[in-house]
Amino acid sequence: MNVVRSGAGNSGTESGDNGSKIIAHAPCRMDLAGGTMDIWPLYLFHPGAVTVNVAVSVMTRCRITRIAGKKIRLMSLDTGRHEEFSGLAALNAAKKYQHPLAAYLVRFFAPQGGFELETNSESPAGAGISGSSALMIAATAALARLTGRELTLEKTREIAQNVEAQLIKVPTGCQDYYPALYGGVSAIHLRPDGIHHEVVRVNADELDRRFVLAYTGAPRKSGINNWEVFKAHINGDKKIFRNFERIGEIAQAMHSAVAAADWKNVAKLLREEWKLRKTNAPKITTPLIEKLIKAATKNGALAAKVCGAGGGGCVLFFTEPDRREKVADAIRAQGGEVLPAKVARQGLTIAGN
Repeated sequence: MNVVRSGAGNSGTESGDNGSKIIAHAPCRMDLAGGTMDIWPLYLFHPGAVTVNVAVSVMTRCRITRIAGKKIRLMSLDTGRHEEFSGLAALNAAKKYQHPLAAYLVRFFAPQGGFELETNSESPAGAGISGSSALMIAATAALARLTGRELTLEKTREIAQNVEAQLIKVPTGCQDYYPALYGGVSAIHLRPDGIHHEVVRVNADELDRRFVLAYTGAPRKSGINNWEVFKAHINGDKKIFRNFERIGEIAQAMHSAVAAADWKNVAKLLREEWKLRKTNAPKITTPLIEKLIKAATKNGALAAKVCGAGGGGCVLFFTEPDRREKVADAIRAQGGEVLPAKVARQGLTIAGN
């Protein structure tokens, strides 16, 4: 059983060890196939539902430092937001937060001593590569250690996902948390008896040579896009249902193709899923996204798709290794920001007491 273990003697010592630190890191992800179906209960209507994704070396971090007294300081380095509370009661009584992700998790774990919680994310704002979900995993693990709780990886995922749903006020999918926990390439099987994570064995170096991850510079709103599709599905939209049936078939085929290192088929399936996604939600794409895809394709990209729910954020480009740099240059020439991303070989890490 995989467990996020707290340090020995941690429980009951939250107000002591002033200045001691806990540091947790978790990677972001890019999704290959099956997204949105991971929102309960959509996958229950599509037997065999699976999502396939890749953890990428765009990292999130949570650092907790114990301080004397009962004060709680929350800081986000990447957004520049910070706030301070006299203690847990004051934080719980607040109506609004500058750093809501941290505040909601602190409310859940209810640590009793004083501490400073600092977060940082390498993911651009609204990138669609699950930066918030990865940070939820890192912060959940760090706060669990602070409060002396031992959590399995699955329980860590459950808490992070449920608290994020409270935060964004729409249903959350489960797939984004697994790359942050495990790293590498994952297949998440969505069944009536629960969610099952599978490590997909693949040559990470080979995969590194075949993808380019680019940021469009425009944040997306995944909760809104996914929520519209979710409602249409639940309301019985037959077109959406048929599209999800096909997306489910593509995701199953993607699982097999990635596991077999059948890169030609991976590219074909990426193209097909992207086409279906655009018919599900036209706002998933933008003129800039289409411009980047057109330029990349002219320079050798085999396929492209938006990460996450789209409407901005990041785009994954798949290419032959010998065309990768040319594709990256073409994206930059059209105003895209190529991220220095590789497959993250490791998932959640945590150190300190």
